[in-house]
Amino acid sequence: MVGIDTSAIPRFGLPLTLPRPRVVAEWTSTAGRAGWPPAPAGEGRPVMLIPGFLAGDQSLTRMALWLRSGGYVPARSGIRWNVDCLAPIVAAVQQRLERAVAAAGRPALLVGQSRGGTIARAVAVLRPDLVATVVTLGSPLLDQLAVRPRTWPSIVGIGLLGTAGVPGLFSVRCLAGDCCARASDAAVAPLPAGVRLISVYSRSDEIVRWQSCLDPWAEHVEVNTSHLGMGMARPVWVALAERLAG
Repeated sequence: MVGIDTSAIPRFGLPLTLPRPRVVAEWTSTAGRAGWPPAPAGEGRPVMLIPGFLAGDQSLTRMALWLRSGGYVPARSGIRWNVDCLAPIVAAVQQRLERAVAAAGRPALLVGQSRGGTIARAVAVLRPDLVATVVTLGSPLLDQLAVRPRTWPSIVGIGLLGTAGVPGLFSVRCLAGDCCARASDAAVAPLPAGVRLISVYSRSDEIVRWQSCLDPWAEHVEVNTSHLGMGMARPVWVALAERLAG
């Protein structure tokens, strides 16, 4: 039996009622290279994978390795736990992306899971010269707060700590104040010409309300997976390989 790469499983913020057997099956489906579908041809293009809420770069390591096997050059987003205000995260990702694009000499593929997709979309709007394609995995692009009730305790808990002054955490001011207004507006603004957006969603998503993934500027790709397993589920990789092949 193929072992499960537990290093890529976020340790905190997991709802207690997750359909665990299904998620484990999705993680297992790409645990060994024998289960990997052929990766799309990257031809030296940079790719940056941006993790979701309460997750870090390690949560998308396996997908990064898969894309690298096709010739993409992965660059880290630098996110350890995606819990900061939107504006500083977007700015930090943009700086790292600038370096990756400068090194490769060509615009990047951005892949963002959940909140990471919102960040990727904002970066693409603010710096379209750096981005060729954005892929979002279960990202609530129409409304960042379009999540299931079981997710609210984690969001509220982080928000209260951030509002109380704990550094590195988002706060109420991020929603109501001006600090993140530019980044928040970019996350829902029309996409610049030449930037492609692919939104992958699942009607059985246990974290995000799938309707919020239906960005009118995106190509919509429906899969039948869980939310947390989306970055490692073989059906998602197969769908992306088909879309990115062109």
